[in-house]
Parts: sequence; structure tokens; C-alpha cells
Amino acid sequence: MIRNAGIALAALLTLPAPLFAQEIQIGIGHQSQCTDTYAGGLVVKELHLLERYLPHDGRYRTARYNVQWQDYSSGPPITNMMLASKLQFGVMGDYPLIVNGAKFQETSTQRSLYIAGTGYNLHGEGNGIVVPIHSNVYGLEDLKGKTVSTPVGSASWGMLLKALQGAKLTDSITIVNQSPPIGAANIDAGKIDAHADFCPWPELLEYRGSGRMIYHGSEAGVPYLHGIVVRKDFAAAYPEIVVAYLKAALAAEQWIVQDPVRAATLMQQWSGIPKEVLYLYYGPGGVLTLDSTIKPRFVDALKYDYQVLRKDNNISSLDFDQWIDDRYVREAYKQMGLDYTKQLQTLIDPAQANVGLAPEVWVEGEGIRKFPSLSGLLAAVEPLRKAGKAISATYVYDAGSGVKLFGSSAFYVRGADGSVSAFMLRTDAQRFVAKNGGSIVDYSKSLAPSKLAASSAAALRN
Repeated sequence: MIRNAGIALAALLTLPAPLFAQEIQIGIGHQSQCTDTYAGGLVVKELHLLERYLPHDGRYRTARYNVQWQDYSSGPPITNMMLASKLQFGVMGDYPLIVNGAKFQETSTQRSLYIAGTGYNLHGEGNGIVVPIHSNVYGLEDLKGKTVSTPVGSASWGMLLKALQGAKLTDSITIVNQSPPIGAANIDAGKIDAHADFCPWPELLEYRGSGRMIYHGSEAGVPYLHGIVVRKDFAAAYPEIVVAYLKAALAAEQWIVQDPVRAATLMQQWSGIPKEVLYLYYGPGGVLTLDSTIKPRFVDALKYDYQVLRKDNNISSLDFDQWIDDRYVREAYKQMGLDYTKQLQTLIDPAQANVGLAPEVWVEGEGIRKFPSLSGLLAAVEPLRKAGKAISATYVYDAGSGVKLFGSSAFYVRGADGSVSAFMLRTDAQRFVAKNGGSIVDYSKSLAPSKLAASSAAALRN
């Protein structure tokens, strides 16, 4: 594990210091439209968790706190505000985190520290490239000569660069800078060939029925992660506050995991992102694994991402040994009575962890119904509707990667024996058919009762 050299955090927390009588400014940049930041941002803000953990004893006995939350559409503006000393903390994705560290190290005196994660997907799911629903584009090769928009500087921008480099398409596609809401609106209106974006925008466009994903981050096989950075000068002056903030983030993580349906419902009120999309990320087997630890594998992923940016001369030098500092999050785990070492060794691989998980239907007004099989779920949807039940969303798992996805967005392969498999991409479904036989059907045809009626009654009883 990369550790910062210097005095131990325990010593920093016990050094004698004068009492703080002044007001302490705590500015936090977060993203209410980026699901993977919520455990360090939106949930902490809305549940007032930071206020619960801020110190009020010792040298902080007379301190006054002025906590300011600033909401941004992507990570780069947060870095700019941190450099201007307007913000002390920032929550953002992998590529923006790297740029944050590098931009601080470009200066002669300022530095930032990467102090904790907020969540990850081991294989990179969370970013995606989306095309209008009726587009004839189904893969990267189909984008030759076309225009792709993305929030430049974001995690999805880094993903797009890597995907194009890998496919040798860098010089064949025009990239334009568009924020998530603008890019999504252009997909809705069919005004752009494709849009690359970060969580949860690709799935949000699928949920709306206006977009279709043609490339997802897990194809890169590199972990997708989000985390927290802090100004080094602030951390040196107020280490107890940094630990308090990370304790609040851990409490937010626990709150989400405890009841993801309740969490998704409330987070919809706070963010405007539909609860069905949020549940896709936070529910059982969801796209996002909440985790604050700084794992060696994630450090390797950040170094890999850094080289992607270096290849296109999009970043200056970054000393990872100076930048990454896990002392604060270790102390937060300790004070919360949690085992950092055990969590550090835990990795959730959807391809393994999601095997056998029950497909689900969100019935409006009732919540989640689980089904024993994919064919059972598909057979149950129309009877539920005919019974007057409103279906908010269906959730299935990609047969190859284990990634959780909307049933309405999947490509299905129906075997000669009546078995059904779901795939996120049509190209994956085609490869499966070429190897195993069967036929590809869309969601509506998968619901046809002729092949699945036998399982309908059993499915409805579960």
C-alpha cells in the first residue's frame, strides 16, 4: 500500500495545540448527478452526517464550523475550486482524481491528497457510450467518422480515450465537450451520434427509453472507482476534521446498504435521478460496490489510467507516493470500530458474486419482487400488468459479466430448449448464439407467453 511519509496520523491527532475559537470553513465539492459519489457527498449532506462527527472537544471545544456544499456536474470544476482555496474536499471519479493530484503538483506550494474511496466496480462498469435508441450503431467500429460527446476531464472521458486507443479509432472520431445533461438531451433528441458518460447517465438514458448502450466500461477490464481528495494544508491543520468527514462517509455507506430501496427512494428526492436507476447501482448485485478503502489493485488502476492520459499528453507528472495517503481513512475505520485490514482484502467481482442472484421486478407501491429464474420473471411481467400492477423496472444479470441491467434494455437469447439468457450488448448475444445456438429476441418478444406460459403461475407465487 502506498503510504505518505512523515509524522504518523496518531501523533497529529494528539499534538498539543491552541483552542480554536475562530470559524472553520469546510467547503466540499460533490456531484448530485453522479451516483458513485453519494456516499461521500449527497447522503452525507442530506442526512447531516458530518455535523454528527465533527469534533467539539479538546482544541475544538470553542470552534465554530461553517460547512458549505457545492454541487457540480463533473469533477474538473471541483479541482479548480480546490486550487482556488474555495473548497477543501472534493468527491470525484478516477480520471478527475488523477488530474486533481497532477494539477496540484504543478504548483510550487499546493498539494492535494487522495484519502479514501467511495465506491467501485471491479471490471469498470459505470461508464458507457450511448447512442439514440433507433441508431444503427452497435459497436465502436460503427462510430468511424461520427461525433461523440462527453464531459471532457471526467471519468467517462478517460474511458472514451482508452476505448478509442484500444480500437485504434482515435483519429477517426470527433470528440466534443458536453456536460451530462446536455449530452443526454442531445441523445433524447437524436442530435448527436453518441454520448459517453459516467454513472448513472448511460442507464438513465436506457431507463428513459431514448438511448441504447453500445460500449460499457467493463469491456476495458480496469476497475472504475470514485474517491475523496483533500487539500494537504487543510489536512495538516485539521486532521481530526478529515477523520470526522471520513467517518460520516462510512456512516453514509452503512445507511445505503442497510435498506437500498429506502435509500434509492430518498436519494431520488434529493437528486432527481429516478429511484429505479439508483437501485440498479445500490441494490443487491448492483453496479456499485461501496468501499472506502484504498486497495493496492485500485492504486494500480489509477496508475494505468494515468498512462492513458499521458499517451495523449492530457496530463502533467504525478507522484503517487506523495499523493495517496490512507492514514485518515484507517483512523476513521478504527474510530468506527471497523476492520480496515479485512475490508482492504475484500473485492467484489460481479461475474462471481452475482451468480444465482434472483432477477427482480420493482412493482410501484409495493417494492421489489424477486423471481427464481429469468424465464419466470419474463413470464410474470404481463400478468402483473393485467392485474393492474404498475411495473417500474425489471432487473436482470448479464450472462457473461454478471453486471446488473434493466430487463427492458437487455438482448435475450432463447435456446431451443426454452432457456433464456440476458446480455447487455447485442454483440455479446450474437457471439453466444454463434457458439451455443438459439435466437436473439428483444424484451417485448421475450415477454411473449407462447414459450414461457408454463412458468408464469409458479413465478407469480414467488
